[in-house]
Amino acid sequence: MIGLFFFLLGATIGSFLNVVIYRLPEGESLMHPGSHCPECGKSIRWYDNIPIISYIILNGKCRDCGASIPVRYLVVESITAFVYLYSYIHFGISLELLTFLIFVTLLIPISFIDFRVMLIPDSLSISGIIIGLILALFRGRILICTIGAITGAVYILIIIYLGKAIYKKDVMGFGDVKLAGLIGAFIGWSNFLLTILISSFLGSIYGIIQIRKGKSSMKSLIPYGPFLAIGGFITFLFGRWIIIRFFLG
Repeated sequence: MIGLFFFLLGATIGSFLNVVIYRLPEGESLMHPGSHCPECGKSIRWYDNIPIISYIILNGKCRDCGASIPVRYLVVESITAFVYLYSYIHFGISLELLTFLIFVTLLIPISFIDFRVMLIPDSLSISGIIIGLILALFRGRILICTIGAITGAVYILIIIYLGKAIYKKDVMGFGDVKLAGLIGAFIGWSNFLLTILISSFLGSIYGIIQIRKGKSSMKSLIPYGPFLAIGGFITFLFGRWIIIRFFLG
């Protein structure tokens, strides 16, 4: 029953995160107006606003005008629901559970917004750094996580200025600097180094696939935020095991 509670909680949070992903980049209020179809403007009925279930019942279409609802809504709600459930199974009821849930609740909208519009909102990343450091104080990791936040931000800054000097153009955005600081504030400096390895590997694979599909070139910019987020997610859960298994074993 507790697992079911966390699944339903995650699905509900995911529904709100969809609002954040859609409205925050546009500078719109997250509270007003209520949920509505962007095509016909009709308010969404409560029974059409049940996370996951309503999308499936409506077959991904607005009940009033038949306009397609982006599959992102279903994906975000499902990811958040299953992540919340797995988090409870992995950590149990603990401070680490709370910390991880806050961490992923920040990373999910940041990832989807960056992937959609190549933007990482300061309101999410900067507040995330502050929250991460406050939690680090209670977790007894304030020094490690403070150094992690600084390490993350400085590392990306170095990449930005080196890239500018070598390629004469921006290779990353300053939103990535703050996101790296957020991740470092939650996972610490040693885990952040592992995050860089994972995110660079995943980003490279994505870039190669896009090039082979003809959707980008070697000169194209790709959103790096989602890969940083995935790297941070993996490292928070399995970083200690990965470091011991592959680097210290």
